[in-house]
Amino acid sequence: MLGSAVEGETASICAPRSGGDHVQLPAFQKGSRLLFQGDSITDMNWGRNEKDRNHYLGHSYVFLLAGRLGLQMPEAQLDFYNRGKSGNAVAQLRKRWHSDAIDMKPDLLSILIGTNDVGQGLRHPDRKVTPKAFEADYRFILDASRKANPDLRLVLLDPFVLPTGALSKGQAYAVRRKATDQLRVIVAKLAKEYDAVHIKTQDIFDAAAKSTTPEHWMWDGIHPLPQGHELIARHWLQQVSASWPQILSK
Repeated sequence: MLGSAVEGETASICAPRSGGDHVQLPAFQKGSRLLFQGDSITDMNWGRNEKDRNHYLGHSYVFLLAGRLGLQMPEAQLDFYNRGKSGNAVAQLRKRWHSDAIDMKPDLLSILIGTNDVGQGLRHPDRKVTPKAFEADYRFILDASRKANPDLRLVLLDPFVLPTGALSKGQAYAVRRKATDQLRVIVAKLAKEYDAVHIKTQDIFDAAAKSTTPEHWMWDGIHPLPQGHELIARHWLQQVSASWPQILSK
């Protein structure tokens, strides 16, 4: 059941700011590298050719954050990288972690993973990813990342689902939500252990869906629409700014 605090935060963060408001921004060292990892929700067709600056970030929440922080913090000269890969579960992240994470030497690492771990088990019961296996692979990539950079900032986002599209029929949503919630417990546990910013994305979407409809935020119950990516970006920025604050006048 949703708490009023989550609903209030969602309503507040979606409201436009007046010109005289103070905008809280995160404090970063000049030239910091921000790396975003995950599955198709993060990927959103980012261009694999980094010389093509038209498409290199894709069109997910990563693109929105790069635009907002690039506008509001030009002096920081932040470097954004999207390495989400459609179809990936946490085991696939682990396999490509050295080249797509460690070698990139990020100062901040943001991870959104889990929906394909759930989907794989529903489509192929013999290949079900247990919470124990999910935690082991997730812990491996976090350990490897902190070993490479003890000062690495971490942001972990919960996997999420809403009852739209095929997931609005029969028991499909209840089954997938139960499995998703099991992985959310793991993400919360790891976020606490590794002192990461924890974005409770499922709670955020639950509150948003309650204020409008689930269909307004996701077309298939899994992949956010543009406004869904904006919702992720706003909460990401709010919580990261609260953890590493810098107050500037707009």
